[in-house]
Amino acid sequence: MGKIACIGLIVADFVVKPVNQLPEKGKTVLVDTAELHIGGCAANSAIIAKNLGTEVSVIGKVGPDALGHFLINELKRSDIEISAIKIDKDITSSGTSVLVHSDGERSFIHSIGANGKLIYQDIDFQYLKNFSVIHIGGVLLMDSLEDENLKKLCSRIKEMGKILTLDTAWDFKGKWLSVIEKSLPYIDYFLPSIEEAKMISGKEDKEEICKFFLNKGVKNVGLKMGGKGSFIMNNTEKYYFPSLPVEVVSTLGAGDAYVGGFLVGLLKGYNFENCGLLANITGAQSVTSMGATSGIKNWKGLLDFAKKYNLSLP
Repeated sequence: MGKIACIGLIVADFVVKPVNQLPEKGKTVLVDTAELHIGGCAANSAIIAKNLGTEVSVIGKVGPDALGHFLINELKRSDIEISAIKIDKDITSSGTSVLVHSDGERSFIHSIGANGKLIYQDIDFQYLKNFSVIHIGGVLLMDSLEDENLKKLCSRIKEMGKILTLDTAWDFKGKWLSVIEKSLPYIDYFLPSIEEAKMISGKEDKEEICKFFLNKGVKNVGLKMGGKGSFIMNNTEKYYFPSLPVEVVSTLGAGDAYVGGFLVGLLKGYNFENCGLLANITGAQSVTSMGATSGIKNWKGLLDFAKKYNLSLP
């Protein structure tokens, strides 16, 4: 069936819930739970894909600190291939304080750390020959993989004949389109959140957003729309998938779960519609549990979950 490689963000998430107000200086606010989880777009999507029965590698960078050891050990525990992860002794690992509100929505306090130092030269292209689908996760939060450097990476991957997917993170620097524009013609599947896609494209309507990216050379677009479901479109097809009426525990990592499901669909050879359906179901199941990856246990569990909503997969 082939293998998946996920390049990009590896993050330690310290998740606290519920957070409905921040404490005043010198004071304390109590929460019900505080947990440490692995996170980051590349790591999350990789673990989801692995849990759904595929072979997966993560390619990225961490520091030599306690968080770095935790991240590597968590990937090992998930049976993810980690030989292509670099340890940079001169920088700390990436970390996020995730504040989960009572309605399941999140706010973030993030340190870019080692993720910002992942460079083109860190990628072993001989190693990438072993993979069928290559995903770049967390663009816009990797300072050293922007503009020409990102284009160089994407074009090299496409020269190898691989399926290339890409998603983004929120760009607090406000560069948006300029970071990725030169890379878009190399992207087979672009899978951003709709809020990020709005900022990049300057459009509001989901179809107009997709048309913007298709006109830039992207082959297929998938928009993660949170509680409004998801939407996929290419030059000949378009499909909307409504959100499922699940009890939301946390939306942390739901977008990455969506991507993980989409990657698995590609590896299984699903058509465009079924890739979108699988991704939508995977994202929905992920919000039923705390943590970015804990809600997706295995392929059978996902199929059983889908049946509850009268949905089926090939």
